[in-house]
Amino acid sequence: MRPKTIDEINERILEGSAVVVTAEEMKEIVKEEGVKKAAEKVDVVTTGTFGAMCSSGVFFNFGHSDPPIRMQKVWLNDVEAYTGIAAVDAYLGATQLSETQGMEYGGAHVIEDFVRGKEVELRAESNGSDCYPRKEIVTEITLDDVNQAEMVNPRNAYQRYKAATNSSGNVLKTYMGTLLPNFGNVTFAGTGEISPLNNDPEYRTIG
Repeated sequence: MRPKTIDEINERILEGSAVVVTAEEMKEIVKEEGVKKAAEKVDVVTTGTFGAMCSSGVFFNFGHSDPPIRMQKVWLNDVEAYTGIAAVDAYLGATQLSETQGMEYGGAHVIEDFVRGKEVELRAESNGSDCYPRKEIVTEITLDDVNQAEMVNPRNAYQRYKAATNSSGNVLKTYMGTLLPNFGNVTFAGTGEISPLNNDPEYRTIG
């Protein structure tokens, strides 16, 4: 079998004749037809994956109250959000911790509550001004109540994390989650068999 060149594949893409499959589909083709035939048959394997990470979060535009308030400090279920954006905008980071529950609840939990349709307490404070006279607001909101909610994931293209466990006798709080002592659990991150980095560890075809 003569290897395909990138130029040949690009030409097929422009012609509309390229065979494009997902990484999951490619696994099945290889199982059924073998590596050689699969390579001959398929031109492009899409390997886009998604995994929320420590930089993930949500930009909110809450809309104006009556009278209006310039939100200088915002909490969602007691999890503080960053407000140095606009009058009623805030950014909630997934890893921000609750001021009342600590490690038990944080930004990611708030995001999950919104997605599940639950009510979330919005609390905001301001110094007040002529344009925005209100100095405080406490209300319950759902995802349907806000003008905008846009999730961003600056670092989620793909990761090569495998798994983590804990051989010590103490509970460890890590960015891979809570690790129980004496190998009590294993946490993992990644997309397993469809991970582009696991399938192409030498970066020969990722692009």
